[in-house]
Amino acid sequence: MFDYDWFFGRTFDQQKLAARQRVARRQFPQLDESACTTDTAYQEFLQALECRVVIYMRDGFSYELKDLLTEVDSKSQLTFECEPVEEPYKVGVFVACVPFEEIVRVEVFAVHPEQKPENRPLISGFRGGSRDEAK
Repeated sequence: MFDYDWFFGRTFDQQKLAARQRVARRQFPQLDESACTTDTAYQEFLQALECRVVIYMRDGFSYELKDLLTEVDSKSQLTFECEPVEEPYKVGVFVACVPFEEIVRVEVFAVHPEQKPENRPLISGFRGGSRDEAK
């Protein structure tokens, strides 16, 4: 289902936009859909929203996508920078390359920067130690 065109065509951008629009509509329930395009407060809120993207793999691992690497020519795999979860790994950069056929789900979480939850979901792509240490 996921392929080069899904990520680099319109579909991925549409999914991120849909998530952001749904958050904005919840924030402004009094506006009808046509008023959203002209309402300044709505548009400012919508533009401020951030998206977190989590990619789930067939092997059970998951990765938070920080940035797609467009400079990599291969179209048979997805190459991206990962968002490290653990503090010691934030000093460097993880670049992952995964075959498209191993991707089973892509989730987009849209949130306003001022409303971000403090607890982040467990992203299993990079484990620094045993499961007991992570608790």
